Amino acid sequence: MPPDAPHILLVNPWIHDFAAYDFWAKPLGLLTLAAVLRRQGFLVTYIDCLDRFHPEAPAQNPTDRCGRGPYHKTRLPTPAVFSDVPRRYSRYGILPGWLEKDLAAAPRPDLILLGSMMTYWYPGVQETMSVLRRRYPDIPILLGGVYATLCSEHACRAVGADRVVPGPGEGTIAQVAGEMTGWPVPPDPVLEDLDGLPPPALDLQRTIGYVPLLTTRGCPYRCPYCASFLLEKRRLRRSVESVVEEIRRWHQDFQVIDFIFYDDALLLEAEIHAIPLLTALAEAGLPVRFHTPNALHVRAVTEPVARLMHRAGFATLRLGLETAGRGQRRMDQKTSEAEFQKATASLRRVGFSADSIGVYLLAGLPGQSLEAVLVAVEAVRQAGVRPIPAYYSPIPGTDLWPEAQRCSRYDLERDPLYTNNAVLPCWPAFSWAAVSKIKAAAGGPVN
Repeated sequence: MPPDAPHILLVNPWIHDFAAYDFWAKPLGLLTLAAVLRRQGFLVTYIDCLDRFHPEAPAQNPTDRCGRGPYHKTRLPTPAVFSDVPRRYSRYGILPGWLEKDLAAAPRPDLILLGSMMTYWYPGVQETMSVLRRRYPDIPILLGGVYATLCSEHACRAVGADRVVPGPGEGTIAQVAGEMTGWPVPPDPVLEDLDGLPPPALDLQRTIGYVPLLTTRGCPYRCPYCASFLLEKRRLRRSVESVVEEIRRWHQDFQVIDFIFYDDALLLEAEIHAIPLLTALAEAGLPVRFHTPNALHVRAVTEPVARLMHRAGFATLRLGLETAGRGQRRMDQKTSEAEFQKATASLRRVGFSADSIGVYLLAGLPGQSLEAVLVAVEAVRQAGVRPIPAYYSPIPGTDLWPEAQRCSRYDLERDPLYTNNAVLPCWPAFSWAAVSKIKAAAGGPVN
C-alpha cells in the first residue's frame, strides 16, 4: 500500500433502544465496503461502537457457544415521545470515553464512513456523529446503511452527514472516496457481480466470534411488512464455489466455527442455488455450524432439502410463518398451514430437535388482537416446534405502511423513532401484561 494512501475510517454506531442483544448482528455492508476500499489501496480503520470485546470493558461480556452475547449497556433518559411506555431506555455499546481513546489511537482520517441499521436507532447514529464532529470538524462524513436508505430525507435533516448514500454501495464507494480525497481510483470491473466482491473485512474486528454469510441478495416476494425489496431490487447469487471457499478460509485461518446466513431468500429456487450449495457444504465435511436467523421460506423446506441441511451442519433454523391458527389474517401467500406442518415434520424426521427449530410469528400488527397472537403461538407449539414472536415495526414504503399509519397511536411519518417495535406502535397502547402473556405462551414447552 502506498505510504501516501488516504485513510478511511469506518464506524459502526451505538444503538439507543429499550433492548438490544447480539443475536449474530454484524454490519456486513460496512465491513464489505471496508474490504472494497482496502483492495483499492486505501488505508482502512474500523471502530465498532458495539464491540463486546473492547479491552476497556471491566469484564468480558458472556458469550454463548454460538458467539452471541449481550452488549455493554448504559441507562439513558427515555425519549419524551415515549412517555407512555414504562420501559428503560439505554445506550448499547462501548462507553463514550472508550470511543474517544479509540479515535485518538487511530490515524487521522481523510474520510469517515458511518453506518446505520434500524431506522429507529438513529439517535445512536446522532450521538456517534456528534463525537466524530467534535474530533474531526473538517473531515467529510458519509452516512450509509438501512436507515440512510429507508429514511433518506430524515437522515439528511437529523444526522448532519456531508452526504447520505442510500442503497448498496459496493460498486460506487471507491469512486466516491477517490473523488472526496483526491486519490486516483481505477475502475474495478470485478465488482459487477457478487463473486467479484472481496470477503468482508471481519479481520478488522478484535474478535471474530462468528462469520455472517450472504450468498444471495434480494427476494422475489413482496410481503406487505417487509423492506427487502426496498433495500435490494435485484435477485443476485454467488457461485457455490466462492461460498464454500470463503467458509473454508475463515475456518482454517481464523478457527471460526459458527457461520450465519444473512440471505433473505436462501432456499428459493433451490435447484439452482441452495441444493448445490448444501450438497457442496455436506461434501466438504468441515467441522462448523450454520445458522439461519433470517426466516427460511416454509414452502421451500422439502424433506430432501431438510436432509441436506442436516448433513451440512445446520444447527439453528428459523422459519417464517407470520401468522397461524384458524381464522387468522394471512400476511402473505408464501405458504399454507398444511405446508408448514409438512415442513416441520420433515425437519424433525431428518434429525432436527424441537429446540433447534424456531418459527417467527408477527405480533403487534395493525388491527391484530392479543388473542390472535396467542392462538398463533399455540398453533406453532402444537406442531412441536418453538414459536418466536417477531414484534412488528412499520417501515415506510412497504404495502402495510398506510394501514400502520392509520392504526398507530403515533405520527409515524414525523419521526422514525415511533416505529420502534419495542413499543408496539400499532396497538392502541403499550401493555406489559400483553407482552408478558405473549412471552409466557411462547416460552412454554413444545409438544
